[in-house]
Amino acid sequence: MDAEQFRRAGHAAVDEIIDYFTNLGSRRVASNVSSGYLRPLLPSKPLDEGERWADIQKDIEAKIMPGLTHWQSPNFMAFFPANATYPSILGEMYSAAFTAPAFNWLCSPACTELETIVLDWLCNLLHLPAAYLSTSATGGGGVIQGSASEAIVTVMIAAREHFIRRHCRLSVKNKLSQTASEVEAEDEEWRLRTRLVALGSEMSHSSTQKAAMIAGVHYESIPVDVTDEFALTGRGLTEALQDLTRRGWAPFYLTVTLGTTSTCAVDHFKEIAEVKKQFPNVWIHVNAAYAGAALLLEEYHELTNGFEAFDSFDVNMHKWLLTNFDASCLFLPCREPLISALTITPSYLQNNYSSSGLVTDYRDWQIPLGRRFRALKIWFVLRSYGVNGMKDHVKRHIGLGNRFANWVKYEGSDLFELVAPPRFALTVLRVKLPKEKREKTTAPLGTSKAGTTETKVDEGLASNDVFPLPNGADKGPHTDMLTRANAVTKEVYESINASGDIFLTSTMIKDCYAIRVVGANEQTDEQHLRKAFEILAGTTKEILRKLERQAEPE
Repeated sequence: MDAEQFRRAGHAAVDEIIDYFTNLGSRRVASNVSSGYLRPLLPSKPLDEGERWADIQKDIEAKIMPGLTHWQSPNFMAFFPANATYPSILGEMYSAAFTAPAFNWLCSPACTELETIVLDWLCNLLHLPAAYLSTSATGGGGVIQGSASEAIVTVMIAAREHFIRRHCRLSVKNKLSQTASEVEAEDEEWRLRTRLVALGSEMSHSSTQKAAMIAGVHYESIPVDVTDEFALTGRGLTEALQDLTRRGWAPFYLTVTLGTTSTCAVDHFKEIAEVKKQFPNVWIHVNAAYAGAALLLEEYHELTNGFEAFDSFDVNMHKWLLTNFDASCLFLPCREPLISALTITPSYLQNNYSSSGLVTDYRDWQIPLGRRFRALKIWFVLRSYGVNGMKDHVKRHIGLGNRFANWVKYEGSDLFELVAPPRFALTVLRVKLPKEKREKTTAPLGTSKAGTTETKVDEGLASNDVFPLPNGADKGPHTDMLTRANAVTKEVYESINASGDIFLTSTMIKDCYAIRVVGANEQTDEQHLRKAFEILAGTTKEILRKLERQAEPE
């Protein structure tokens, strides 16, 4: 493909992308192809001669589109959003053109320096402590990772080595004797490694457990309670740490969460920061992959209280902040533990700039060596939307989410029950069986909870009979009710997704099967959420009528 052919192909590709975005709402959201659908449509091997771009482009619609789930669709309300916008796509185009691996400053100084600058911008916008800036006296800074999961693996490795280096080698020497050999010290160190344990709450994303598997350490899940709105508390953390210590384990790492996957719960950061004073050796990482975007808004700045005590923070711009995958922004108040754990400098990577210590080499901040020029798309998005545009984007979705929760709680009070407080544009609900129906209530007025901005939505907690009863209570009727409610909720969920009009995801919360609805794509508007509510209500009524007919005596 020569330059003129590329120009024509590029124009055609951009036109097709624009048409795709324009018509997303009319496409079936989730793909319904069968596994293996693509192989019969493609040749068994590459053709010997090259093909015209026009022929290649035709296959996008004919062969690729049927197998895509359309994450940018305004009717995509599953998982969390994965926003892509025109400015971020343009950033990817330039990044692909430059193709700079950018593993150190020398490779392309602009790649490194723009990343440092835009992450400092973002640090300030999110109201993170000043220590997380690259200019801080503590040696902090940010780095772009591939995903929040990758960030967790990376900081867990750093935490593990920091724990070993700072708190073990010296104490090992002291315990064995001042004349202990290096071999004896290393043997004791490896014995300690077998006792290392990483922690997360039972609502933490599975990436923490997977990171523990990769890091070769044990993993412990800390229970949470409905009375705490499924958040990790200081009390719960203290009990877990004390119990592990009594049992001979060495807790060294904890993931806390701003916006858990199932319910968008917010862990009690101020309480956890106090616990950190008692257990200073535990590295605390804040996973704010999705809901961290809300920190753009002043009303959520208080959520960062306590962050000055923590060791790392991560937010995905590729979820809610209008930037296409991958753009996960990891911040640390001190870079030294990360760099010490991951730095290896063979002769072919040595250069005077790196040796001077005056430049940043991001290869030492991540597990891979090479890295893409991802700062470009963040730069383009921040400049195109501006701070106010980004804030309006997040605030609009929170308002839409609260409106949807209102419909569920009041218009749909005979059909549904909120399983958790609506937060950050996420509503979690389950179907209410006929015997559980109660009188409709009037929307209360009061102060909003974390993640809500409209006072017409109350705490939204489900009644206690949704969740397992305490030990020793009569669980018979409760278990039977819960089983039946779970079965009906699951049938509603599966029926809706099978239709293809909207796409939702489900979750299990304390043995309660629930449906998650999150409308935070750029194109999602009130009409799309209203459509989703009507589909939910209509499908639920239809399934409940079917069950009533089946229950009628013949």
